[in-house]
Amino acid sequence: MGGNGNSPCASCKLLRRRCAKECIFAPYFPSDDPHKFALVHKVFGASNVSKMLQELPIQQRGDAVNSLVYEANARVRDPVYGCVGAISYLQSQVSQLQMQLAVAQAEILLCIQMQQDPAIPPAPQLVDSDDKSFFLQNNVPQYLHFAPSTNVIQDYSLKKEPLFGHDIVSS
Repeated sequence: MGGNGNSPCASCKLLRRRCAKECIFAPYFPSDDPHKFALVHKVFGASNVSKMLQELPIQQRGDAVNSLVYEANARVRDPVYGCVGAISYLQSQVSQLQMQLAVAQAEILLCIQMQQDPAIPPAPQLVDSDDKSFFLQNNVPQYLHFAPSTNVIQDYSLKKEPLFGHDIVSS
């Protein structure tokens, strides 16, 4: 048999066929992990997967199977966008975190400048906890000596939260 010598591979088991010694699925879909092939088969079909694997050099087939399994899992979770939806979500999170980092760096810079130049008036206290950061409220470019980044998304859905006795900005 193609799998480990005793039992058919997961694909042959699912498709209810005899697993030949040269089964293209056997090295990548062992009989002890049938769910892996079931997902790939459900999304792509056994025939299509077989054709894809046959067109690839042997050393690239393992990576291709891993990619197919990842995409199949993503398609089952999100049938419309698949792994592109996951990528978009992660890119959105990165953009939000970049903006929060830029705001935090600007606030740190202002604090440093205020310590060095006492002529700068202290920042007013926020009125309530739902207000945005001081910089987002008052747009204080005269204290900042750098140009705004063009790759930072201007999402002003931030809240001020206490962390270790200091206020932080979060979404």
